[in-house]
Amino acid sequence: MTAEAREAGAREDFAADGERPLDIALLTYKGNPFCGGQGVYVRHLSRELARLGHRVEVIGSQPYPVLDEGYPALTLTELPSLDLYRQPDPFRTPGRGEYRDWIDALEVGTMWTGGFPEPLTFSLRARRMLRARRGDFDVVHDNQTLGYGLLGDIGAPLVTTIHHPITVDRQLELDAAEGRQRRYSVRRWYAFTRMQKRVARRLPSVLTVSGSSRQEIVDHLGVRQDRI
Repeated sequence: MTAEAREAGAREDFAADGERPLDIALLTYKGNPFCGGQGVYVRHLSRELARLGHRVEVIGSQPYPVLDEGYPALTLTELPSLDLYRQPDPFRTPGRGEYRDWIDALEVGTMWTGGFPEPLTFSLRARRMLRARRGDFDVVHDNQTLGYGLLGDIGAPLVTTIHHPITVDRQLELDAAEGRQRRYSVRRWYAFTRMQKRVARRLPSVLTVSGSSRQEIVDHLGVRQDRI
Protein backbone atom coordinates (compact mmCIF):
# COMPACT_ATOMS: atom_id res chain seq x y z
CA MET A 1 0.00 0.00 0.00
CA THR A 2 2.92 2.35 -0.57
CA ALA A 3 4.33 2.92 -4.07
CA GLU A 4 1.41 1.16 -5.72
CA ALA A 5 -1.07 3.10 -3.64
CA ARG A 6 0.57 6.45 -4.34
CA GLU A 7 0.56 5.73 -8.06
CA ALA A 8 -3.11 4.82 -7.93
CA GLY A 9 -3.92 8.02 -6.08
CA ALA A 10 -3.01 10.02 -9.16
CA ARG A 11 -5.58 8.18 -11.29
CA GLU A 12 -9.20 9.18 -11.20
CA ASP A 13 -10.84 6.51 -13.34
CA PHE A 14 -9.40 3.28 -11.95
CA ALA A 15 -8.48 1.85 -8.58
CA ALA A 16 -5.16 0.10 -7.96
CA ASP A 17 -6.55 -3.24 -9.17
CA GLY A 18 -7.61 -1.76 -12.50
CA GLU A 19 -11.30 -1.85 -11.63
CA ARG A 20 -13.56 1.13 -11.07
CA PRO A 21 -13.07 2.84 -7.70
CA LEU A 22 -15.47 2.00 -4.90
CA ASP A 23 -17.59 4.48 -3.01
CA ILE A 24 -16.94 3.56 0.63
CA ALA A 25 -18.72 4.76 3.76
CA LEU A 26 -16.35 4.34 6.72
CA LEU A 27 -18.19 4.54 10.04
CA THR A 28 -16.66 5.42 13.40
CA TYR A 29 -18.72 6.35 16.44
CA LYS A 30 -15.70 8.13 17.96
CA GLY A 31 -12.83 9.68 16.05
CA ASN A 32 -10.46 10.94 18.75
CA PRO A 33 -7.07 11.20 16.98
CA PHE A 34 -5.06 11.33 20.21
CA CYS A 35 -6.16 8.38 22.34
CA GLY A 36 -8.07 5.11 22.14
CA GLY A 37 -6.93 4.13 18.66
CA GLN A 38 -10.22 4.52 16.78
CA GLY A 39 -9.39 7.88 15.26
CA VAL A 40 -5.82 6.84 14.45
CA TYR A 41 -7.02 3.70 12.66
CA VAL A 42 -9.69 5.57 10.69
CA ARG A 43 -7.24 8.28 9.66
CA HIS A 44 -4.71 5.81 8.28
CA LEU A 45 -7.22 3.42 6.72
CA SER A 46 -9.17 6.17 4.97
CA ARG A 47 -5.96 7.69 3.60
CA GLU A 48 -4.68 4.40 2.22
CA LEU A 49 -8.03 3.55 0.62
CA ALA A 50 -8.01 6.96 -1.05
CA ARG A 51 -4.44 6.36 -2.22
CA LEU A 52 -5.61 3.14 -3.82
CA GLY A 53 -8.03 5.19 -5.88
CA HIS A 54 -11.28 4.70 -3.96
CA ARG A 55 -13.69 7.41 -2.83
CA VAL A 56 -13.99 7.35 0.96
CA GLU A 57 -16.54 9.21 3.04
CA VAL A 58 -15.79 8.96 6.75
CA ILE A 59 -18.99 9.28 8.79
CA GLY A 60 -18.25 9.95 12.42
CA SER A 61 -19.39 11.45 15.68
CA GLN A 62 -17.66 13.54 18.33
CA PRO A 63 -14.81 13.81 18.85
CA TYR A 64 -14.70 14.00 15.07
CA PRO A 65 -11.96 12.24 13.11
CA VAL A 66 -9.03 14.27 11.82
CA LEU A 67 -8.29 13.18 8.25
CA ASP A 68 -5.24 13.72 6.09
CA GLU A 69 -5.41 16.62 3.66
CA GLY A 70 -4.57 16.50 -0.02
CA TYR A 71 -6.95 13.71 -1.04
CA PRO A 72 -9.98 15.04 -2.95
CA ALA A 73 -11.63 11.61 -2.78
CA LEU A 74 -11.48 11.61 1.04
CA THR A 75 -14.22 13.49 2.90
CA LEU A 76 -15.69 13.74 6.39
CA THR A 77 -19.41 13.79 7.15
CA GLU A 78 -20.23 14.76 10.73
CA LEU A 79 -23.04 12.77 12.34
CA PRO A 80 -23.39 14.60 15.65
CA SER A 81 -24.35 13.05 18.94
CA LEU A 82 -25.12 15.10 22.05
CA ASP A 83 -21.44 14.76 22.97
CA LEU A 84 -22.25 13.88 26.57
CA TYR A 85 -18.66 13.03 27.56
CA ARG A 86 -16.95 16.11 26.19
CA GLN A 87 -14.48 18.16 28.16
CA PRO A 88 -14.68 20.16 30.35
CA ASP A 89 -18.17 18.96 31.34
CA PRO A 90 -18.39 15.18 30.90
CA PHE A 91 -21.69 13.52 31.87
CA ARG A 92 -23.45 16.80 31.26
CA THR A 93 -27.23 17.21 31.09
CA PRO A 94 -28.23 18.79 27.74
CA GLY A 95 -30.49 21.81 27.59
CA ARG A 96 -34.06 21.32 26.40
CA GLY A 97 -33.30 22.94 23.05
CA GLU A 98 -30.58 20.39 22.26
CA TYR A 99 -32.96 17.46 21.90
CA ARG A 100 -33.75 16.70 18.27
CA ASP A 101 -35.47 13.32 18.35
CA TRP A 102 -36.04 10.10 20.28
CA ILE A 103 -32.46 8.93 19.68
CA ASP A 104 -31.20 11.92 21.66
CA ALA A 105 -33.60 11.04 24.49
CA LEU A 106 -32.33 7.45 24.44
CA GLU A 107 -28.74 8.67 24.58
CA VAL A 108 -29.36 10.84 27.63
CA GLY A 109 -31.52 8.26 29.40
CA THR A 110 -28.85 5.59 29.01
CA MET A 111 -26.17 7.93 30.38
CA TRP A 112 -28.37 8.95 33.33
CA THR A 113 -28.77 5.28 34.29
CA GLY A 114 -25.04 4.55 34.16
CA GLY A 115 -24.79 3.02 30.69
CA PHE A 116 -22.70 3.90 27.66
CA PRO A 117 -25.07 4.76 24.80
CA GLU A 118 -22.83 5.77 21.90
CA PRO A 119 -22.44 2.50 19.95
CA LEU A 120 -26.21 2.04 19.85
CA THR A 121 -27.22 5.64 19.22
CA PHE A 122 -24.56 6.18 16.56
CA SER A 123 -25.69 3.03 14.76
CA LEU A 124 -29.29 4.27 14.75
CA ARG A 125 -28.30 7.65 13.34
CA ALA A 126 -26.02 6.01 10.77
CA ARG A 127 -28.82 3.66 9.69
CA ARG A 128 -31.13 6.60 9.10
CA MET A 129 -28.51 8.45 7.06
CA LEU A 130 -27.44 5.44 5.01
CA ARG A 131 -30.98 4.44 4.13
CA ALA A 132 -31.76 8.02 3.08
CA ARG A 133 -28.70 7.91 0.81
CA ARG A 134 -29.33 4.50 -0.73
CA GLY A 135 -27.24 4.07 -3.86
CA ASP A 136 -24.47 6.45 -2.79
CA PHE A 137 -22.14 3.71 -1.52
CA ASP A 138 -20.85 0.39 -2.82
CA VAL A 139 -19.91 -0.80 0.66
CA VAL A 140 -20.22 0.31 4.29
CA HIS A 141 -17.21 -0.38 6.53
CA ASP A 142 -18.02 -0.23 10.24
CA ASN A 143 -15.16 0.39 12.66
CA GLN A 144 -16.41 -1.72 15.60
CA THR A 145 -19.66 0.08 16.33
CA LEU A 146 -21.52 -3.24 16.31
CA GLY A 147 -24.85 -1.53 17.00
CA TYR A 148 -28.34 -2.84 16.30
CA GLY A 149 -28.91 -0.07 13.76
CA LEU A 150 -26.43 -1.68 11.36
CA LEU A 151 -28.34 -4.95 11.08
CA GLY A 152 -30.68 -5.55 8.18
CA ASP A 153 -30.99 -3.32 5.14
CA ILE A 154 -28.78 -0.24 5.41
CA GLY A 155 -28.60 0.45 1.70
CA ALA A 156 -25.25 -1.24 0.93
CA PRO A 157 -23.27 -4.37 1.90
CA LEU A 158 -21.62 -4.19 5.33
CA VAL A 159 -18.14 -5.23 6.44
CA THR A 160 -17.00 -4.75 10.03
CA THR A 161 -13.60 -4.50 11.68
CA ILE A 162 -13.34 -5.76 15.27
CA HIS A 163 -10.01 -4.87 16.84
CA HIS A 164 -10.66 -6.77 20.04
CA PRO A 165 -13.80 -7.61 22.02
CA ILE A 166 -14.68 -4.97 24.63
CA THR A 167 -15.90 -7.88 26.74
CA VAL A 168 -12.21 -8.40 27.59
CA ASP A 169 -12.06 -4.89 29.11
CA ARG A 170 -15.30 -5.57 30.95
CA GLN A 171 -13.95 -8.73 32.56
CA LEU A 172 -10.69 -7.04 33.58
CA GLU A 173 -12.63 -4.26 35.31
CA LEU A 174 -14.93 -6.74 37.03
CA ASP A 175 -11.94 -8.71 38.29
CA ALA A 176 -10.49 -5.52 39.80
CA ALA A 177 -13.78 -4.18 41.18
CA GLU A 178 -14.18 -4.04 44.96
CA GLY A 179 -17.65 -4.16 46.43
CA ARG A 180 -21.10 -4.88 45.11
CA GLN A 181 -21.83 -1.29 44.03
CA ARG A 182 -18.66 -1.04 41.98
CA ARG A 183 -19.36 -4.37 40.25
CA TYR A 184 -22.89 -3.21 39.45
CA SER A 185 -21.55 0.03 37.96
CA VAL A 186 -19.09 -1.86 35.76
CA ARG A 187 -21.79 -4.22 34.52
CA ARG A 188 -24.11 -1.33 33.76
CA TRP A 189 -21.47 0.70 31.90
CA TYR A 190 -20.53 -2.29 29.76
CA ALA A 191 -24.12 -3.35 29.09
CA PHE A 192 -23.62 -2.40 25.43
CA THR A 193 -21.31 -5.40 25.02
CA ARG A 194 -24.36 -7.69 25.04
CA MET A 195 -25.57 -5.87 21.95
CA GLN A 196 -22.15 -6.10 20.34
CA LYS A 197 -22.05 -9.86 20.90
CA ARG A 198 -25.48 -10.31 19.32
CA VAL A 199 -24.63 -8.11 16.35
CA ALA A 200 -21.22 -9.72 15.76
CA ARG A 201 -22.79 -13.18 15.58
CA ARG A 202 -25.21 -12.02 12.89
CA LEU A 203 -22.64 -10.42 10.60
CA PRO A 204 -21.78 -12.35 7.43
CA SER A 205 -18.06 -11.62 7.80
CA VAL A 206 -15.70 -9.86 10.20
CA LEU A 207 -12.26 -8.35 9.66
CA THR A 208 -9.70 -8.30 12.45
CA VAL A 209 -6.11 -7.30 13.02
CA SER A 210 -4.27 -10.38 14.30
CA GLY A 211 -4.49 -14.06 15.10
CA SER A 212 -4.86 -13.37 18.82
CA SER A 213 -7.73 -10.96 18.17
CA ARG A 214 -9.37 -13.56 15.98
CA GLN A 215 -9.26 -16.10 18.80
CA GLU A 216 -10.67 -13.58 21.29
CA ILE A 217 -13.55 -12.84 18.91
CA VAL A 218 -14.31 -16.56 18.75
CA ASP A 219 -14.00 -17.06 22.52
CA HIS A 220 -15.70 -13.89 23.77
CA LEU A 221 -18.19 -12.98 21.05
CA GLY A 222 -19.08 -16.44 19.78
CA VAL A 223 -18.34 -15.66 16.13
CA ARG A 224 -17.47 -18.71 14.03
CA GLN A 225 -13.87 -18.87 12.85
CA ASP A 226 -14.88 -19.35 9.22
CA ARG A 227 -16.57 -15.93 9.27
CA ILE A 228 -13.47 -14.03 10.41
